Amino acid sequence: MSNTNCPCGRDNSYTDCCGRIHTAIHKAITAEDLMRSRYTAFTQANGNYLMKSHHTSTRPIHEKKEIVRWAKAVQWVKLEVLGHTAGQSQDKEGTVEFKAFFFENGQLQVIHENSKFVKQHNHWVYIGEA
Repeated sequence: MSNTNCPCGRDNSYTDCCGRIHTAIHKAITAEDLMRSRYTAFTQANGNYLMKSHHTSTRPIHEKKEIVRWAKAVQWVKLEVLGHTAGQSQDKEGTVEFKAFFFENGQLQVIHENSKFVKQHNHWVYIGEA
């Protein structure tokens, strides 16, 4: 995967894009970086990162196995980032609107969400829908 474009849709390789954030979450400079890294974690069924990048107050730790099982069962197609508010390096919160496309049971599905992100322990985390 390191020589192909990152699943998040950016032109960088996985290693130079979301891979480095998966290794060190503080490298997500913006809320969008964190959101893209979470999408990529879904494409890899990386439950540990999905939990780590989720705010402690809303983290679905009891659903981790179910989330991983579902992420493996679908075929991820693409991510479209539609816009954002705040969420820059100097901000403490922000939102990112996106569409994540995937095939499930042979049908194209889409998750359309405006996600809220905040800084916790000096790095971005997902808190829930805005």
